[in-house]
This record gives sequence, C-alpha cells and structure tokens, in this order.
Amino acid sequence: MPPFEALRLARSKNLDLVEISPTAQPPVCRIMDYGKYLYQQEKKEREAKKHQKTITVKEVKFRINVDDHDYETKKNHVLRFLDGGDKVKATIFFRGREMTRTGLGRTILERLIKDVEPQSIVEFRPRQEGNTLHAILAPKKSAAEREKEREKEAKAKAKAERQEKMLQEKMAQAKLAPAEKKDEQPAQAVAAAAESPNSGSQV
Repeated sequence: MPPFEALRLARSKNLDLVEISPTAQPPVCRIMDYGKYLYQQEKKEREAKKHQKTITVKEVKFRINVDDHDYETKKNHVLRFLDGGDKVKATIFFRGREMTRTGLGRTILERLIKDVEPQSIVEFRPRQEGNTLHAILAPKKSAAEREKEREKEAKAKAKAERQEKMLQEKMAQAKLAPAEKKDEQPAQAVAAAAESPNSGSQV
C-alpha cells in the first residue's frame, strides 16, 4: 500500500500510522493508537520494577561482652533480614583494651554463622579491618524461591482452614440430627394414635 493511502486509512479511523520495521522491503507499518501503546509500555515497565527486589546490606552490631538475651535478639534480626532477601553484615567494634581480646569477637561471629547456617551462605568469613571485625552473610534462597515457598505455605494454610470449616459443619449437622429424630418420634406417635380405629373415646 502506498504511504499516503495508509496514512489516509489511519486518519479515517482516528489512529496513528507507526513504522514497525523500517529496514524491511517494503517497510512495515501498523495502524494503532500510539499514545495508548506508549502508556501500556510504561505500565509494563512499572510492573516489572515493582516485582524487582533490590538487595541491600543490613548491618547488625555486636559487642564482645554481649549477653545471651541480647545475642538472641540480634540473631533474630539477622534471620529476619535474610528472610527478607537482604544481605547481613555482622560487625564487632573493639574499644581500647578490647583490641587484646579479638578472639572473643571472632568466637561470637563464628557462633552466629553456625546458628543461622540453614538460612544463609557465608560470603565473607570473619575478617578484621582496623578495630572492627565483620562477616557478611547472604540469603540461601533466591527471591523467586522464597516467593514460591510463601505461596505454597499460603495454599496449605487455606486448605487446612477449609478442612477445619467442613469438619465443624459436619459436627454441627451430627448434633442436629439426633434432636430432629427425637422431635419426629412424638409426632409419629400422635399420628399413629389418630389413625388407630380404637383411638375413639369409650362411653
């Protein structure tokens, strides 16, 4: 089709003539609403960005004299960050004379690595830089794997709730059934008495 004919056809439909493949012989064009097309492309890009997970490094600081309760709290923070798909930098900062006890700090980090091993991969084992000792942990599962796992858990939970609801309904019906039978028995007895030929009053 000659270009002017295609352009006339597009205008008659109140649409645009868009060149799709300029290098083809002859060039390929499409009649479309170009503004709508751009909007849809932008919408797709926004959706794609929404599903992208940016990995950040969260820092959790320990002290060499950390008590068990404080350690457990910080360990739970580490697990929560890993579950959210973020990397974790576990840091121990040594002050003054604490520099002579760096072995204690290394022991704490090694304990942490062992405790969170099921959920993490060690990117950097404990290393010292100046007066700080740090290790970097990364989540073991990818974002897609975690998403699938969450979906699976949600489905299993919904299924269990449905089964529980059905069981409760059956139990409620089973309780009602005997009561209905009891109500039926007197009614049947009355009907039988009414139908009996000897049921009339004696004089």
